[in-house]
Amino acid sequence: MPDLSSDLTRIVGAHLVVDVYDPVRMMLQVAVADEARVTDDLEITLGGTAIEAREVHLADVGRVHLLDAKPGRLVLDYTATATGRSEPISATITDEITYIRPSRYAESDRLGAIALAEFSGIESRAELLAAVSSWVGSQLSYVPGSSGPTDGAVDTLLHRQGVCRDYAHLVVALLRAMEVPARLVAVYAPGLEPMDFHAVAEALVDGVWRVVDATLLAPRETLLRISTGRDAADTAFLSIYGGAAQLQESEVTAYVASGDLPIEDVRALVSLS
Repeated sequence: MPDLSSDLTRIVGAHLVVDVYDPVRMMLQVAVADEARVTDDLEITLGGTAIEAREVHLADVGRVHLLDAKPGRLVLDYTATATGRSEPISATITDEITYIRPSRYAESDRLGAIALAEFSGIESRAELLAAVSSWVGSQLSYVPGSSGPTDGAVDTLLHRQGVCRDYAHLVVALLRAMEVPARLVAVYAPGLEPMDFHAVAEALVDGVWRVVDATLLAPRETLLRISTGRDAADTAFLSIYGGAAQLQESEVTAYVASGDLPIEDVRALVSLS
């Protein structure tokens, strides 16, 4: 496995084009969360004129860029270079309370019977994470366009297919049903094919957040956190309120500056850098 030392450098970016038809308020979550190890730049134009977005830091969530846009074509370009790895995030008592409860897209209260039938008897949390990840990966087929924006974990299990956010929601819901605090994270994912924003789960093991990705589409060691929340309702890269607008283009880039990508080991405990 390649050396993932403190010199690990990842280069990521996003390009969005949104047509605004009526005045709207936009909430954008595309910036890498860990500013300490990131050099980044965000440029936004509306009708060809540069506009500024207000950056809001939400504790334990990420960086939100908020703007009010008039009608016209809005173009966003974000680039970031991230060097090194941050320390694993330790959980607070607030985390333990917040992320063990059912939520809009991770209905753990409806999946308790299935979780107990499949995973009872697994005492080690590390083994439980690996078991849930493998089970979800074996039960679902990755089918782009197969799910809708309002589908939750129960819908995903019934349909037996989905995309990354659906895999992550099901992992989160099953872990919560087993009384393990779990949450959803939007990330940049070097190695993902085709490239896009990616969603994974995080779960608590011995007080530290560990990442779980049942899709196995990108190595966890290279993922970069964008936003964190109970489920996709908290982590959407674009939210629109109060008017009318439509996303026309979305392009994401993410790669490691040098060297090969690591080989994924589903049983390894990995924390997001």
